[in-house]
Amino acid sequence: MASRNPLSVILDQNKLTGPNYSDWLRNLKIVLVSKKITYTLDKASPKEAPVNATPDEMEKLEKWSDHNLQARCYMLASMSNELQRRFEETVEAKDIHIRLQELYGA
Repeated sequence: MASRNPLSVILDQNKLTGPNYSDWLRNLKIVLVSKKITYTLDKASPKEAPVNATPDEMEKLEKWSDHNLQARCYMLASMSNELQRRFEETVEAKDIHIRLQELYGA
């Protein structure tokens, strides 16, 4: 069984419904900081690796992709079912974050 981040319990108890956006975002950031992946909310994805990419470039791209997936899953898992359906096809955590800010942010 995979180990679970104990802080993710915070997100289980504080699912995003819309009006609670600022509280949810604060809790999400606590969890993402503990995983050292908060940057995925603000930074754009790296450019696709060119055909002649170095191993270092490939590793950087794969690391970002893994971190983005992890952040996206935390976000979706901590939303109401309605919001999950709205964002389930959104690939980047940053895009979900931007759209939620537009909808519910200050």
